[in-house]
Amino acid sequence: MERLQGIAVSPGVAIGEALVMDHEGFRIPRRFLPRDAVEDELERLDQAILAATAEIERNRERVATQLGNQLAGIFAAHIQMLNDKVLRARLEEMVRKHHYSPEYAVSQAMRQWARVFQSVEGGRVAERANDVFDIEERLLRQLTGRRRQELAHINSEVLILAHNLTPSETANLNPKFVRGFATEIGGPGSHTAIVAEALGIPAVVGIRPFLTGVSGGERVIIDGDQGLVILQPDEETLAHYRFEVEEHRSLAAKLDKLRDLAAVTSDGVRIELLGNIEFPSEVEHCKDRGADGIGLYRTEFLFLAGDEQPTEEEQFAVYAAVAQSLKGQPVVMRTLDLGADKIPNLPFPEDERNPFLGLRSIRLALKYQGMFRMQLRAILRASTFGNIRIMFPLISTLLEFRQAKMVLADAMEDLEEEGVAFDRDMKVGMMVEVPSSVLLMDHFVEEADFFSIGTNDLIQYVLAVDRSNKDVASLYTAADPAVLRLINMAIRTANSRGVPISMCGQMSGNPLYTMLLLGLGLRSLSITPAAIPEVKQVCRQVSLKDCERVAERALRLESARDVRTYLKEELSKVAPEIPL
Repeated sequence: MERLQGIAVSPGVAIGEALVMDHEGFRIPRRFLPRDAVEDELERLDQAILAATAEIERNRERVATQLGNQLAGIFAAHIQMLNDKVLRARLEEMVRKHHYSPEYAVSQAMRQWARVFQSVEGGRVAERANDVFDIEERLLRQLTGRRRQELAHINSEVLILAHNLTPSETANLNPKFVRGFATEIGGPGSHTAIVAEALGIPAVVGIRPFLTGVSGGERVIIDGDQGLVILQPDEETLAHYRFEVEEHRSLAAKLDKLRDLAAVTSDGVRIELLGNIEFPSEVEHCKDRGADGIGLYRTEFLFLAGDEQPTEEEQFAVYAAVAQSLKGQPVVMRTLDLGADKIPNLPFPEDERNPFLGLRSIRLALKYQGMFRMQLRAILRASTFGNIRIMFPLISTLLEFRQAKMVLADAMEDLEEEGVAFDRDMKVGMMVEVPSSVLLMDHFVEEADFFSIGTNDLIQYVLAVDRSNKDVASLYTAADPAVLRLINMAIRTANSRGVPISMCGQMSGNPLYTMLLLGLGLRSLSITPAAIPEVKQVCRQVSLKDCERVAERALRLESARDVRTYLKEELSKVAPEIPL
């Protein structure tokens, strides 16, 4: 058994069979062969070895011609290793005796071989492991006939172990079959993490490189609460986690009874709990958990789902269906927030050195105004089907907000000229996720109909922490006093002018912060559907007087650690059943 510590980004526990995706995205299943297929599969293995050998030989000849025989000797060594008689005998034994598929046999044998090299002290010998991985990759490419496994096509229950998953890849996972995932890189607050939480898939990211030590089909535990991945767990560990899974189910069943009850504090103050969604199908999840509407519809995932940009008609159909299904409840549609780690099919700079500080979000929309206007037209047309509000992301200056509203006004004018109906009184708001927008709140309150605090970006910009970088993950925290002060400033300014303000970042869905946020003056929270029951439970257990006391004390603390410790103590007093 081996325990790997990573970063917990989506809660829950998953136990199951590993599906390993290496850097090239190969899927290595543990598939057993029928007896009468063994000889054919061995022939297929032989053909793959011959083809891989020929490929390496072509590379050797090219390198010898261009760079000389010394460097070409690397490829000669690869050919020798690939055709090693001991390796060939081992592969044949695994296929013939154990009935493993050639792919699984190659993965198992080559990684065992690599671990031997890695265990030898001394750089030169240990480096030979990379040669083994190179050979494994070539063989698998010949055997599978493809370079990338379509994750959306997985049709059996697995836990994905990968070097990395992009937000769009994560968005295409089917929670029915993908019960959890763990990656070697990544950090908290990344869009991959956000999507995992939205889908309700337990996830751990930012683990050190570990894929070379695990093969497809092995039993794995992913603990999305503690940030642990356990390989080949023993029976005692399995029993412990099976009990924990049952505890999760028991708590979920208990909280499900709150579905039709309002989030009202013990002293009678109504708290609005809205849902965050990426996909239209999540509307039903929100309704099932008693949400008061949708506070954040991340429309950009419609742009990431396929190779082509969605047309105006395709967007209109989706937006109208979402609005109609909510039957008059509000739905806040955030315009496309692309760029950074969400790259669409657009001519982006090939190497943007600081993508989170570059061409992203509203900046990208204003650059590609044709695409932006098309989306605005689709949202406006859909507004006749329900209570739609529109929100612009990553606004940092008054000029940006005014420019975005001008494009919206142009879209309205076009529709009026075409005789197309839309809601002329649609509310127009903005995200508060850049420090400059907080500092300029006294101006923005004059121009925005509502605000929503996006803590995922606000935290990284306040603390100068790349939220996708595991090496600085420990610095990325909503509990930092600087973050709390800016949130407090934004809420106070909006409330003093009577402009509605909510919060839609991951912080709002963490029950640890519920008392603090209510005490700071928030009366509306937008959170992932799965988090609604726990946050509602806390709301119904507390009084505003107690929440204000908690907020006042938290604002005086000097470190994030002190804030977290204090908030844990307070939460345990009012809702001890909520796991911390």
